[in-house]
Amino acid sequence: MHYKDNENITIMEHPLIKHKITRLRDKSTGTNEFRALVEEIGMLMGYEALSDLPMKDIEVETPIEKCMSPVIAGRKLAVVPILRAGLGMVEGILDLVPTAKVGHIGLYRDPETHEPHEYYCKLPNPIEERTIVVTDPMLATGGSACDAIKLIRQHGGRKIKFMCIIAAPEGLERLAKTYPDIQIYVGQLDRQLNADAYICPGLGDAGDRIFGTK
Repeated sequence: MHYKDNENITIMEHPLIKHKITRLRDKSTGTNEFRALVEEIGMLMGYEALSDLPMKDIEVETPIEKCMSPVIAGRKLAVVPILRAGLGMVEGILDLVPTAKVGHIGLYRDPETHEPHEYYCKLPNPIEERTIVVTDPMLATGGSACDAIKLIRQHGGRKIKFMCIIAAPEGLERLAKTYPDIQIYVGQLDRQLNADAYICPGLGDAGDRIFGTK
């Protein structure tokens, strides 16, 4: 797949994002800093991902005069993290759009097949009227992302964006081929998956590093 030729895939080039991802990769980065970095990257990526939110003009009165000025239109935004690591990116997006609703999708990975299994799904209602941003720091095999989007579609969600910090080519290709109509935002595209389906060079288990578990 030629990622640069796919208009629905955006791989971030901003120096701040690149710098913060390097700090994430470092195995000496502790839980507190790691958690803060994930939130900051979520905000920086969210700024880009939300650049096409629909707008409408409303009348406001400034200290000088009345004028028409734009605000976000419609039912706005829903942020849906894939549990549990996706939670780490939510606050960064909410800092940008505090009125956004938050849903949750719980998936766990089979240690042998590496395929995801659903255990929880709770989405804002009505989901079909919102722009939906699905967050997960790691896009590895693409199985969890595809299953999460399938669930959202089954509940009526239509306009979906997927946002990850690190992606493997295998997962990015699978997601883009399965759902060619969604917008995908990637902080960094890494080299490959290893035999255990971990991204290389990656940053380890994002959930464990965010929440300080092993």
